[in-house]
Amino acid sequence: MTRRESLKWLAAASAIGAGGLRAVFAGGDGAKATLVKSKAEWKALLTPAAYHVLFEEGTERAGSSPLNGEKRDGTFVCAACNLPLFDSKAKYESGTGWPSFYQPLADAVGTSTDFKLIYPRTEYHCARCGGHHGHVFNDGPPPTGKRYCNNGVALAFVPRGEPLPVLRT
Repeated sequence: MTRRESLKWLAAASAIGAGGLRAVFAGGDGAKATLVKSKAEWKALLTPAAYHVLFEEGTERAGSSPLNGEKRDGTFVCAACNLPLFDSKAKYESGTGWPSFYQPLADAVGTSTDFKLIYPRTEYHCARCGGHHGHVFNDGPPPTGKRYCNNGVALAFVPRGEPLPVLRT
């Protein structure tokens, strides 16, 4: 992080409080969320479970999401802002109990390093709103070898042929 980025980070922290920083600075890869809302605005738009996962970095119980078994052709979008994140062709059964994908859509996610379990993991979030979706691991299938392990409550599914939801503003 450059000195200039550090100063921007500190200015944002003082302006919105540390709890809102994830929504502004999403991703250790330098990507910044382009849709910023207050905690109250996100809470008004989302279920409590979706808010907990997306903006408090929670995790849903394995096997609890109906999207884990979703097999239709379509697009998985961010439950917070409706940004398309994954094509159903990249979804596979990982046996983990969470919807898993081997590749996101171009420019759909940002990443950062998560040390919550002591060892580093790569966390990924929506590139648009900064919402936490899950973690990416190096044990997925070809062609990428990646497993994007997603909390189902952080996603919505749109069957192919139906219009994608309008991006939230």
